[in-house]
Amino acid sequence: MHEDIDRIASGARVLHSPGGDGGALVWHVWGEGPPLLLLHGGSGSWTHWLRNIEPLVAAGRSVWAPDLPGMGDSAKPPGCDDADDSAPWLEQGLQQLLGAPAVDAIGFSYGGLVAGYWAAAEPARFRSLLLVGAPGLSAERRKPLPMRAWTLVPAGERRDAVHRHNLGVLMIADPAAIDAAAVALHDANVRRDRMRRRRLMLTDALLHLLPRIACPLAGLWGDLDAIYVDRLDSIGPALAHAPQYRGLALLPGAGHWVQYEAADAFNARVQRWLDPGDAVARI
Repeated sequence: MHEDIDRIASGARVLHSPGGDGGALVWHVWGEGPPLLLLHGGSGSWTHWLRNIEPLVAAGRSVWAPDLPGMGDSAKPPGCDDADDSAPWLEQGLQQLLGAPAVDAIGFSYGGLVAGYWAAAEPARFRSLLLVGAPGLSAERRKPLPMRAWTLVPAGERRDAVHRHNLGVLMIADPAAIDAAAVALHDANVRRDRMRRRRLMLTDALLHLLPRIACPLAGLWGDLDAIYVDRLDSIGPALAHAPQYRGLALLPGAGHWVQYEAADAFNARVQRWLDPGDAVARI
């Protein structure tokens, strides 16, 4: 696919948990130390964290990155059509593979909504939760983004051009940051998305879950996030519904896929958030 993706993938321990109908959920695990759970975005896979895994492992964490149900290499369990359905399958898998220890977690975009359902249902599982570009904070209907269809475009330069356009519309603010790895992993990810009936991200579902999330919670957004254009000031007050809200950080010049576009700044913020020496960590 791309040399960076192949190199990082080759260093992972690949684990499996039940996914229904003979399929399995696929987990990639790197490193040793306290577990850090990374939940990727919609139409994605573990590769949404391509630029974050190695720095987080170097900081002393074991990184656990599942392909969410119906995405990447993971099976789509029967009746599993959205974030609320996905959380129980992930908890079952983590119980089998890791056991009961509480984890720090980062949920990106749709993965943040999955994390919200999971943390509300299983409070003992989460030591902390960092939301990144998460939807579900408002029921306000927004004008659809001008995405282009790619499914009927043959593989090659023409389809890559469509992906570059779509990445620029939704994911990455600076066109110069849309590199070959971003296009390659995006192409591989969208072709494997079988969770096409997702609707909760267009609602305020996460807003209503936040009061039930008991662990420390913070937000980390790009200040050019296409999903939150003209409403950045609504994010903090929404996240403050969480009982242990610890703040919101905006990374300048970065779009929705902030952990890729502004990886160095993102990784530094995450490491500060996870600092075990800070009893009341803030983002």
